[in-house]
Amino acid sequence: MRTYKKVLEDGIHLLDAAAIEEAGLDAWLLLEYAADINRAWYYAHMDEMLDKKTESRYLEMCAKRAQHIPLQHITGRAYFMGYEFCVDERVLVPRQDTEVLVETALTHLKECRAPKILDMCTGSGCILLSFLMERLDAVGTGVDISEGALAVAKQNRVHLQLEDRAEFVQSDLFSGGYFKKNSGNTVTEYDMLISNPPYIPSGEIPGLMEEVRSHDPVLALDGKEDGLFFYREITAQAGKYLRAGGWLMYEIGCDQGESVSKIMKTDNFINVEVIQDLAGLDRVVIGQKK
Repeated sequence: MRTYKKVLEDGIHLLDAAAIEEAGLDAWLLLEYAADINRAWYYAHMDEMLDKKTESRYLEMCAKRAQHIPLQHITGRAYFMGYEFCVDERVLVPRQDTEVLVETALTHLKECRAPKILDMCTGSGCILLSFLMERLDAVGTGVDISEGALAVAKQNRVHLQLEDRAEFVQSDLFSGGYFKKNSGNTVTEYDMLISNPPYIPSGEIPGLMEEVRSHDPVLALDGKEDGLFFYREITAQAGKYLRAGGWLMYEIGCDQGESVSKIMKTDNFINVEVIQDLAGLDRVVIGQKK
């Protein structure tokens, strides 16, 4: 048996050798997960012996991370807006940048009583579910084409105890039976349609970092030729499902603010605005139905 400190050092060395960008942090997070410890406990006990079973499990996890498998896929969990979500290879790993989208949504619906949210391309459900956790009077519908992604989203719904306020629907954008039923005179009018759609141009996907191109679902990345396909498709139909004055809100790639704004204005949305993230990059575009 070896000490916690020595085992952690071996993990860092293994990830360093594999050119993992944040080798020290990832090695620590895997040890924290495998040994069920926190930093305070580690610093008080780092010279104690780690049992063989936990050491073996930890080094196996480091070996997976050295293959550039995302850390969140190894642990099966990710954190978003302060909440824990189940994740695996069927969904995009929630990114901190996307929190700007949820925070913007919360701000714009602050005065709206019992808001109804439509989350298109919901993936893990992190956007819709974290919004509902912050707004206890809200309800929402998450939509995705992927059966696997919806299975993960439903896991997260149970984990966060939101079964009575969130529903998940399988549909290729608005083509599914749910939307055919809820259209025309019986339309469900939402206060906000929110989406982090696939927006990477097809030709750029091979150049993405290995963790993304090899392990995130391509279906959740590929925005077709120019990366704008889903913005055009969703915006063209969004008005049917939004109440007057309702909001359409997107996450975007950092160079897509002008293009997505133009799409929304062309489809008669008003008060269109581009919002930046903490790094000063364009991250969210919002617009309002007349």
